[in-house]
Amino acid sequence: MTRRRALDRALAPFKSVEARRLALIFAVVYFAQGMWSLPQQAITYTLKERFAYSATNVATLFSITTVPWLIKPVYGLLSDSVPLFGRRRQSYFLLTSGLAAAAGYMLAALHDYTPVLIAALFMAMGLGLAFTDVLTDALMVENGKRLGLTGGFQAVQWAAVYTAAVAVGVAGGALSERGELHLAFFLSALFPTISLVMACFAIREPRVRSEQGQFRATWQAIRGSLRSRDLWTVAGFILFFTFSPSLGTPLFYYQMDTLKFSQQFIGMLLSVSAAGSIVGALTYGGLSRVVALRRLLNLAIGLGVVSTAAYLGYAGHLSAMVIDFSTGCVGMIAVLAFLDLAAKACPKQAEGTFFALLMSIYNLGTQGSQIVGGWLYGSVGYASLILISSAFTALCWLIVPFVRVDQIEARVAREAREAAAARA
Repeated sequence: MTRRRALDRALAPFKSVEARRLALIFAVVYFAQGMWSLPQQAITYTLKERFAYSATNVATLFSITTVPWLIKPVYGLLSDSVPLFGRRRQSYFLLTSGLAAAAGYMLAALHDYTPVLIAALFMAMGLGLAFTDVLTDALMVENGKRLGLTGGFQAVQWAAVYTAAVAVGVAGGALSERGELHLAFFLSALFPTISLVMACFAIREPRVRSEQGQFRATWQAIRGSLRSRDLWTVAGFILFFTFSPSLGTPLFYYQMDTLKFSQQFIGMLLSVSAAGSIVGALTYGGLSRVVALRRLLNLAIGLGVVSTAAYLGYAGHLSAMVIDFSTGCVGMIAVLAFLDLAAKACPKQAEGTFFALLMSIYNLGTQGSQIVGGWLYGSVGYASLILISSAFTALCWLIVPFVRVDQIEARVAREAREAAAARA
């Protein structure tokens, strides 16, 4: 009977009307954000073929365009402490979604592209999407901790992202193959518009009664949390895990130059990997309800090592499809375990600020790994890069004992009980 209840709990986490409404909002918004990646393959192909950019140069340019994602705590701090028109989330959501859409349409309207123009406008589009992402995550942390669904909500979010990525892989490859960069930008601009509409009708939040009181409560939470050992340990753990040298851009060059894959097939591989990620996200949604987070973190590290090492067998069309699907699945489980930890480590009243801080650290590690991975690919080659990346990931096991996961989960459970008592 106990096993049956555990299975029911894992498979049906969204039992209340509120939980289902929130899950739907997160899914729609994250799907729209996932479609932002549509032009990226075409941009990479254009930079490589038209401007003769190396793997290192392409990785560096994309790192520049993601600068707005590295200052996400600023957006969280604004929405947490300075309500706009009496709302902490919705008003900002309208502005930032509008910015992302406008920048995308401007990119689509350009008659001639240069790397500088692409970088500047793609960065502006990223600014709007990064701010929107912070607002969505703040809603997820606030409600997920209260309902015990931080893992479940994030599984929904990332399943939606990779559902979009399936479409991006197929369409992005076709657009890159045909040189349709204008169309890629136009299509990607449509989806922040969807987020704009969602913000108008689907986001429900009470008006802030006292802006001064909200500002004071947020800053008190921030001051207390900056002295938190647990929060900074989690931040260091996430940074070390993500800084493992990346195979992203080097794999694209290896696929083109060594394996001679077509742009269409490379796009299809992105869809195959995304399909695996959807399976991984849905799997984690169930696991997070019945398996302790500490065990999931240890599992995540092991999966990260295995999924990276698997690329040593990346030799042809069939092996590429099998490996990309498998690593998409296990890699998503690993990522969600770390994001679940990040959500649970965030303090009350400053959820947007601190989840954004931890995600900026996550993005900083990811972008640093892209640059290091591109440099190592040119210096030591494909196989050595894989071995180095696997070794870095395995070292994370040494840090797990220093992260007080059980204490973090106990605090979240206590806060959820207090919130339920206050609402009763």
